[in-house]
Amino acid sequence: MKIAAVQTDIHLGDIDRNVARLAEGLKETARNGATLTVFPECALTGYCFPSLDEARKFAQPVNGSATEVLTAVCRELGVYTVFGTVEADGDRVFNTAILLGPSGLLGTYRKIHLPYLGVDKFATFGDRPFAVQNAGDLRVGMNICYDSAFPEAARSLTLLGADLIALPTNWPPGAECVAGYVLNARAMENAVYFAACNRVGTEASFRFIGRSRICGPDGSTLVTSNGDEEEILYAEIDPALARHKRVVRKVGEHAIDRLADRRPEMYAPLVEPHSLPRPGDRQVTV
Repeated sequence: MKIAAVQTDIHLGDIDRNVARLAEGLKETARNGATLTVFPECALTGYCFPSLDEARKFAQPVNGSATEVLTAVCRELGVYTVFGTVEADGDRVFNTAILLGPSGLLGTYRKIHLPYLGVDKFATFGDRPFAVQNAGDLRVGMNICYDSAFPEAARSLTLLGADLIALPTNWPPGAECVAGYVLNARAMENAVYFAACNRVGTEASFRFIGRSRICGPDGSTLVTSNGDEEEILYAEIDPALARHKRVVRKVGEHAIDRLADRRPEMYAPLVEPHSLPRPGDRQVTV
């Protein structure tokens, strides 16, 4: 199957324009044979809101009108999409990724790891466990941007059976190493496909770096953007490759399986709570 990542500009707070651009992107990728298309983080709303009150003005309910429009496009085209938004839930806002398909809403993910940047300075920490959803025959897990800096996030989705991890992102300057190296490591260490879609353009004082990338289960780069201009990336993937974790390099002498070879009984320090201060004195309640 073919997947796509639409590296595009987003206009802060201009929901109608952003929805129209996502719909155009879906029609373009469908014309080119893509079954699943990934868009950037906060693609519906924009990211660099200056306050919680401002973010609330533009936050979108998961089942709101924007989702209805994009669901109709998915239904018409017979395709799936992952995109980001600022989600409204009562007085709270979440940085959320949404998976839609021809039948409607298939799953959501609320960003668990929040940097001190943009709307994440005010958003509520993700409060739901990692999950994997079916997009046709493809099993999709979602992370968002900064989550990729925490290997436990991708590993959790792998253990839940993900074939592909979709990463809507808003990488600013300083994230070049993540774009160039970390994604390949996450794909390789979990033997999954990894599709990261960054935005371009400028919000507040940040010009986003682009550099979207799709990686294969062996850690190879299938396709990458080397710049910060709008473009669409395409890659052919085979979910069966992500489901075959045992790699035999020399029969009888060298084989690895990064799931079967784990030693979870030795990993207790990973789940010990901490009380380290966060930038801006934001604390996580454990």
